[in-house]
Amino acid sequence: MKACVLVAPKTYEVKDIPVPELKDGQVLLRVLTAAICVNDVRDYQGENKFSYPHIGGHEYCAVVEKIGPNVNENLIHVGDHVINYIIDDCGICDDCKHGHENICSEFMNGLNYNNPNGYSGFYGFAEYAVADARDLYVYPKETPSDVASLTEPLACVINSIQRTPIKMGDDVVVLGGGVMGLLHVICAKKQGARVIVSEVNPERAAVARQLGADVTINPMESDAVQQIKDLTNGRGANVVFNTTAIPAVAAQAIEMTAKSGYCNMFSSIHPNKPIEVDAGRLHKAEIYVTGTQNGTKESFRRAIDCISKGILDLKPVISKTYAPEDIVEALDFAASPESYKVLIEFSK
Repeated sequence: MKACVLVAPKTYEVKDIPVPELKDGQVLLRVLTAAICVNDVRDYQGENKFSYPHIGGHEYCAVVEKIGPNVNENLIHVGDHVINYIIDDCGICDDCKHGHENICSEFMNGLNYNNPNGYSGFYGFAEYAVADARDLYVYPKETPSDVASLTEPLACVINSIQRTPIKMGDDVVVLGGGVMGLLHVICAKKQGARVIVSEVNPERAAVARQLGADVTINPMESDAVQQIKDLTNGRGANVVFNTTAIPAVAAQAIEMTAKSGYCNMFSSIHPNKPIEVDAGRLHKAEIYVTGTQNGTKESFRRAIDCISKGILDLKPVISKTYAPEDIVEALDFAASPESYKVLIEFSK
């Protein structure tokens, strides 16, 4: 099978490798379309730790090609269009037992990240992948594969939205107008909020307005915290989502959160430097500061439901589709400020 293999930082090779063999309870998937995540770009640039050779791509949709032993064929069929829940949760640790499988303590210790005897990775950047049947979500075949491939990032955002009680008429601030920021805009508008986006790039700010942002501000023109207070009669925002990786912006996110409001650190921080927080204000204003990592099993189901039922239109965040042979060009474009979601199509 054809696979895009990262053999070293900034070195991709399109190789012909054996199709993975099925184990008990597994199915073989033919990948349709894979989306490029910012982590795939960081992988390419050598910023993340895993074993080489590596086959990335965790945002993908696929077709069931073959069913392995001891798979319930009443529920999974050859030809089903599916999404794979890519968190390799152990099911044993306290996080998993308390229903927080998305932050399982063990999920980064598996073969996806370290495989001394073969390829690490999620295999979305390959023609075929193997998945546990229990991790599959079947979705309608008429759902286009380009938008279906965005299930994983949307699931992450839905988990983020559900961690903050947005009420009708609330002021919600989204810091950053990239793909994940735009998905927060789309979802927050569905909750009935007035959405304010902070974005330095005027083109991205314009797209945010097209997708439902009521107001956009430029944090480079004047103090972002003050701009939010001016827009909210001095109170601040009921909910703030930080979708940027910048430590200074994370600090501002807390400052612009209103009394009894919620501040969600959605993005990982690069570099992950400590920020100064006015703990006294957190105490007096009863501000909730939380974070979000990955999608949950529930938010994956909600994401594919929102996509397949046409509740959310994700077409506007798709920039371009590439062939597997052009993966380096695709990654370079995905790293540029001109792009949103960049896709790689493996089959139809």
